Amino acid sequence: MKITGDVYNVSKIYDSKKPVGKIEKTSSVAPKKDVISISSNAMDYQTVTKALKEVPDVRQNKVDEFAQAYRTGSYDVSGREIVEKLGKSIIDQKA
Repeated sequence: MKITGDVYNVSKIYDSKKPVGKIEKTSSVAPKKDVISISSNAMDYQTVTKALKEVPDVRQNKVDEFAQAYRTGSYDVSGREIVEKLGKSIIDQKA
């Protein structure tokens, strides 16, 4: 590779020695304490989540009630109620 131009001025940049000031010892640095703050929304979410974990997945008393009604033959649901519930669940899924 051939370099043309004023090479002398370029080399002066590399030859120049800039004085570096002496670095004095600094005083000790005290560590800062970490601080955590939780928003009120996060605390509400935490409370609700904890409450939901305590609720059982199956309400056994309701299951037993419907099972007993089914066994005795007293559980009667009209076709209209079934259609209404299906329609409502379809509307809720689209929303």
